[in-house]
Amino acid sequence: MSRCPRVMISAYASGSGKTTVTCGILQALKNRGVDVAACKCGPDYIDPMFHKSAIGIFSKNIDLFFEQQEQCISLFKKHAKGRDIVVTEGVMGYYDGLSMTSDTASSYDVARTLKMPVILVLNAKGMALSVIAVLKGMIEYRDNSNIQGVILNNVSKMVFDSIAPVIESELGIKALGYLPHDEDITIDSRHLGLVTPENIADIKNRLEKLSETVEETIDIYEILRIANTAPELENDDKYNYQIEADIEKYKQTLQEKHFSPRIAVAMDEAFCFYYQDNLDILQEFGCTLVPFSPLRDKKLPENIDGMILGGGYPELYAEELSRNESMLDSIKAALEDNLPCHAECGGYMYLHNTMEDRQKKKFNMVGFVEEDTFKCDRLVRFGYVTLSSNEANDFILLGEEIKSHEFHYWDSTNNGTVVRAVKPSGKREWKCCHQKKNTFMGYPHLFYYSNPQFVRRFVDKCVNYRERS
Repeated sequence: MSRCPRVMISAYASGSGKTTVTCGILQALKNRGVDVAACKCGPDYIDPMFHKSAIGIFSKNIDLFFEQQEQCISLFKKHAKGRDIVVTEGVMGYYDGLSMTSDTASSYDVARTLKMPVILVLNAKGMALSVIAVLKGMIEYRDNSNIQGVILNNVSKMVFDSIAPVIESELGIKALGYLPHDEDITIDSRHLGLVTPENIADIKNRLEKLSETVEETIDIYEILRIANTAPELENDDKYNYQIEADIEKYKQTLQEKHFSPRIAVAMDEAFCFYYQDNLDILQEFGCTLVPFSPLRDKKLPENIDGMILGGGYPELYAEELSRNESMLDSIKAALEDNLPCHAECGGYMYLHNTMEDRQKKKFNMVGFVEEDTFKCDRLVRFGYVTLSSNEANDFILLGEEIKSHEFHYWDSTNNGTVVRAVKPSGKREWKCCHQKKNTFMGYPHLFYYSNPQFVRRFVDKCVNYRERS
């Protein structure tokens, strides 16, 4: 069992202001000296990246499509260990799940699985008693909704002071405060994706102003009290225990060899989309992660045994990436020499012959994939997929699966045929991904914990590469 003070900030719909409220609470807690960690429901990279780069708070994803329930509990407990509180931001509307008619993998599903108290953010602009009706519906839609409080967004102090007693008397939940309408404290998609130092400096000023407003208008002490009402988490996780035992045994084998595989991980403005759990499991397998910048470094780090090229924004930096010819040459030579590599989405695009930028201008890239990647006018193959082997390959064996997610406006002249991607509904599927030499690459973002054997095979290749050298 584990005692983990925790709370979720969710909403009845996207666009309600939960990101602004969550960031304000996180910044306020950090300013108070509270040891806080963050989570984001769903597969989105950007919010956890923002929590880490802009607020300086360790953050990860929670996703019940990627993770089995017991696995979700286990990984959450690991993330929460020793923290004063974990604040989780919901995704979409509270009950919105894998399909229009399912709450599976919704914020509600996560809160139910993790026994997490929930605070709703309600955009109450232009509303009076209708606030009560909306909240009553959200609270009573499921018997175990876990909703214990509400924060009203886009209202004045006068409106909040008028409606708060009615909320508490009629609904039995706490009215925890409000945020006034103020463009200077709003955090939205324009800010979340900005990771350059200049933009971070600007957003930090915005966050400080937001946190000052939160301290004045939202009851932080009551949020901490609610978080501390969360019950202990219990799980008899035989599946995860076996994974951890296998990883520990493998790690001991590496220790007997007296080395730790060094994995170069592309990390800069162009390549910044990584699931924290993926990085963690690589380290648990005994790997040492070595960050490098395809934008600024002239070549790959010395003495590496493998490489990860994650997603991000390479299309925004296509010209700069193309100009760094020594890095392009360094990567291509290493991959042709059988350096093990996993490249996904933006990292996969980087390995093509050419890449178009947002204006559809072409730039030369690594050239390891003898194809071209180009801008589309709409989102391509968006959403969750399960990958299974379609052709013989060294990473995903026949009969195995690995959970994944796609989100991209760029496409390739050849997406590969190594695996079969199937949507959760089972009504749509396609072939994708390549294996070339020791590189596995494609558009899907993989969640490693959904098939640790994928990671083990990758690390095996890294070990063999070191021993060959």
